[in-house]
This record gives sequence, structure tokens and C-alpha cells, in this order.
Amino acid sequence: MLIQAITIFPEMFDSIIHYGVTGRANKQGIWQFQSVNPRAFADNRLGYIDDRPFGGGPGMIMAAPPLDAAIKYAKAQSSHTAKVICLSPQGKPLTHQKAAELAKLPHLILLCGRYEGIDERLLQSSVDEEISIGDFVVSGGELPAMMLMDAVLRLVPGVLGDIRSAEQDSFSNGILDCPHYTKPLEFQGMAVPEVLRSGNHNLIAEWRLEQSLRRTLERRPDLLEKRDLIPKESRLLKKILQEQREIQS
Repeated sequence: MLIQAITIFPEMFDSIIHYGVTGRANKQGIWQFQSVNPRAFADNRLGYIDDRPFGGGPGMIMAAPPLDAAIKYAKAQSSHTAKVICLSPQGKPLTHQKAAELAKLPHLILLCGRYEGIDERLLQSSVDEEISIGDFVVSGGELPAMMLMDAVLRLVPGVLGDIRSAEQDSFSNGILDCPHYTKPLEFQGMAVPEVLRSGNHNLIAEWRLEQSLRRTLERRPDLLEKRDLIPKESRLLKKILQEQREIQS
């Protein structure tokens, strides 16, 4: 996979290129990264790529021509068809399902905006999709781009040492992950649940599913509202709700 970032701050991507599982996978050649600085395509000696907004208002707007040229240059670096994504709070939310979809593509171009925004004409003509990482605003698209990259790359075969790590993550099956424990057996008066020390894999699997459902019901009930529960999940969820009613009564 080739991932390119259209950014005026390419150094910000050093953390995902050189560290952690993504850094190791990059060294192994599982994925490649290139940054393209749109300032290189500016039509002025100082490299300005922004200007005042038509209609007035605060801030500066990133101009369409240098960004368009940068995207075209990036596309030319690969024989594969590239998907161009702009990181924007106005985009559709990034989900595990979207990350899994993007992980199957050979070439991603991530457009990292700055200032007050990007000329709408560039978004309409040169961007395939806008993606948001949350209902908040940050100073630029670089950090959201790195979060998208990390979410996508961990689903690319070979990036994680054990693919089961990704398969057991929160949202991988539509609900939150269960609690996890390791040594010591007791910490600050809290012991590892007995079932996890039983060696009974069927009981452990059921306990983990139940804990995932409990955590999802407590923290993200909206995920359960739109989920088609399998029989085992329905049974466990009824048990959990019954326990809650008994505690409240």
C-alpha cells in the first residue's frame, strides 16, 4: 500500500512512519509513505498557497490550483488508481468498517487542510471523499490523517504480529471490546476474574462476549440499538438487563 499526504508539515508524519507497529511495517516494505508539499506548486516565489476568502470573514483559505497540482503529482507516482480523501470535520465519521474498506486499497492520498478551510471547488473536483474523526475541530488535517492511517494500516495483513489483535478490537464486530488482564493476579485489591484462569475456553469466550455487551450497553448503547443480535447475544443481553432491573428494584 502507498499512502501519500498532501501537507505543508510533512515532518509531523515521522511518528507513524518510524515508530510502533506502523513504523516496523514501513521498514518491512508492507506500506510506503510519501509526502507532497503543495507549496512546491505555488505560483509565487514565497510559496503562498492561501488567500483571503471571497465574501469576507476571518482566516485564510487554501487555494485550489496548488492543491490540485499536488494531487495530480501524487497520483502520477503510482500505477494504481488512488482514492483521494480530505480530512474534515464536515466529512462522514471514520468507523472500523470504513477503515477495513480503505485497507483493501493500494493507494490512498490524504489531503490535510489548514487555516480556515479549502476552496470548495477543489473539494468538488479533486476529492473522492471527506472523512471526519469526530465532532470537533483541530488546527489541521495532519493529526486526523495519522489517526486514519493507523486505523487502516493495522488492518493490512502483516502489519500486526497477530491478526487476531485486530479481530478482537472494539468495533471490529460492532460492539466494544471486553476487559483484559495480565500478571500479577492481584493488583490494589483487585483480582483477575476466576473464569480467565479456568482454562475453559468456551466459558472464557462467553464471559468475554458478555463483558463486551455490558460495556457497550453502559458506554455506547447506540451500537446495540442498530445491531442485529445473534441468539447468544440476545440471551446474554436479556440476562444483563434482568440483573440491572433487579438491582434497581
